[in-house]
Amino acid sequence: MLARLLHEQGEPVIVLEAEQAYGGLCRSVSEQGFTFDRGGSHIIFSRDAEVLAFLRRMIAGNEQKNDRHTKIFYKDRYVKYPFENGLSDLPIDDRFFCISEFVKTLIAVEKGELAAPANFREWIYHTFGKGIAECYMVPYNEKIWKFPTDRMSLHWVDGRIPRPPVDDVIKSAIGIETEGYTHQSVFSYPLDGGIEALVRAIAIPVEAFTRTGFRISSVRRKGDEWLISDGTTTLRADHVICTMPVQHLVAALDDVPAPVVSAVNALKYNALACVNIGIRGTVPDISWLYVPDPALGKTNRISFPSSYSRHVAPEGCSAILSEITYQPGDEVAHQTDAVLIEEVIGTLEAMQILKRDQIVYSSVERQPFAYVVYDLDYQKNIATVRDYCTTIGIPLVGRFAQFEYLNMDGCARSVLDFVGSRSHR
Repeated sequence: MLARLLHEQGEPVIVLEAEQAYGGLCRSVSEQGFTFDRGGSHIIFSRDAEVLAFLRRMIAGNEQKNDRHTKIFYKDRYVKYPFENGLSDLPIDDRFFCISEFVKTLIAVEKGELAAPANFREWIYHTFGKGIAECYMVPYNEKIWKFPTDRMSLHWVDGRIPRPPVDDVIKSAIGIETEGYTHQSVFSYPLDGGIEALVRAIAIPVEAFTRTGFRISSVRRKGDEWLISDGTTTLRADHVICTMPVQHLVAALDDVPAPVVSAVNALKYNALACVNIGIRGTVPDISWLYVPDPALGKTNRISFPSSYSRHVAPEGCSAILSEITYQPGDEVAHQTDAVLIEEVIGTLEAMQILKRDQIVYSSVERQPFAYVVYDLDYQKNIATVRDYCTTIGIPLVGRFAQFEYLNMDGCARSVLDFVGSRSHR
């Protein structure tokens, strides 16, 4: 998208892609009639009207619009998502625990009896109360982030995790229907090609200027130009814009100050394993499903891509995608694909989503960079890195270049803002 918009402004561009196919976390794989997204299931939605209009324009004629049907699997039952909007689905004791603690916390906050939260876990208790925190919010977040919530920053939560309206929480507890995250309530998805169809459409004007299989090993300044090398070929450029993980950029630069190297090495992130399962038959009428219970295995989210598009599975079949986050070097990083597939099948069987004899396809896709983890030192470390990149004249754009937990629409907004700032110079 960045290259396209710069190209449309008349800028000469070249895109250097390390992999053999461009698209990053928005690539898809199609095999045996099934299509799965390689970076976890993506959907097209946004509060940002300009971004949403652009993304939908890119898949015009190849779009399926869907109503969101999302659940949380909690104590062998499906609970409406977000959790605070599904309290009436809980066992009665848990429902009382959640609403009682929510009200107690609300009163304590209004009376000024609670100290301001200092980390993500404290924010969860401060915002939702002990019941919702312990039944869902803390276990789920520690499962996905693979990091203690009391060692995570809270600077990022406002706007990303909405504070629930008091009326909605009370209504949901007594069974009155409420909706949370309404900007996701209707979403789009490409009818054919998975989410990669969106990337392919965006890239059409600049495909001729895109070079794949170019894994950058060196970026250095020489006079008024930049020299970019993959160890075999060296290219020259007037400007460099970094969209790859900032760790890779810093590793490719010469004479980086030790504090910058230390700061970039301290940035935390998770990898992702996507276990793809194709079955004969149907799946629940659910868009995606959160799985907070560690007893059900490592899976934190299950999506059903065949509910996004009727073309991503063969006739009479359905698609299931299980997401497992992990940190570099941990247990999952060393497990074989066969072991991960077997674990996920066990999880899906325990949840009664499938029977083993229904399975006709399975595979695993791994992404080494998937989620930015906001630890307590994040803001200090990222400021050090960004300041250095600004000093040497390399802008950072995109999720792992900026090292921000940006959704697809957030990445698009970062591109629009960057291109807009250049056009006004």
